[in-house]
Amino acid sequence: MSSAQFVRPARAADVDAVVDIQVASWRAVYGALLPEDVSGALGGEEARGGFRAQWTAALESPPTSRHRLVVATDEVEGVRTVVGFAAFGPAGDPDLWPATDAEVFALHVDPSRARQGHGSRLVNACVDHLVEAGFGTAHVWVPEEANALRDFFESCGWRPDGARREIDMGRLLPMVRLHASISA
Repeated sequence: MSSAQFVRPARAADVDAVVDIQVASWRAVYGALLPEDVSGALGGEEARGGFRAQWTAALESPPTSRHRLVVATDEVEGVRTVVGFAAFGPAGDPDLWPATDAEVFALHVDPSRARQGHGSRLVNACVDHLVEAGFGTAHVWVPEEANALRDFFESCGWRPDGARREIDMGRLLPMVRLHASISA
């Protein structure tokens, strides 16, 4: 592992890289599950502008002091580069208790850098922060249909907790919630 591979808090200068990774990762993970017009629009200026505003707000005025956005870096052609990111904080689902239940809202790695340990470093960083903040369980929503993101979390020991929902993305996308006990 390179000495440039680490996870750190995101900075304002990272927002464009986070947006690029989000778009590329969504296309890789969700592309086949979405209508073609929705998948195509993900990289458009309107969508990118919305994502940029979302991540800028997450950095400048997070919903609580327990919300975090972190990035994974690596050396790419001699330059330290953001290759993945994760956002996490108190769980927002009504059946969970935000004092002890956390949620990983997003975890994405540049698809060209997948399977190089960046996702594992991000999950470990999320869990370390969440345990330190007093959370006992972490949750994440993933597509129900087999996909790389669900496979990754399940390979890390996360399991379905029985919760399901559907997101309207031009057609309904069934999602399942995975969880992991993270208490000390």
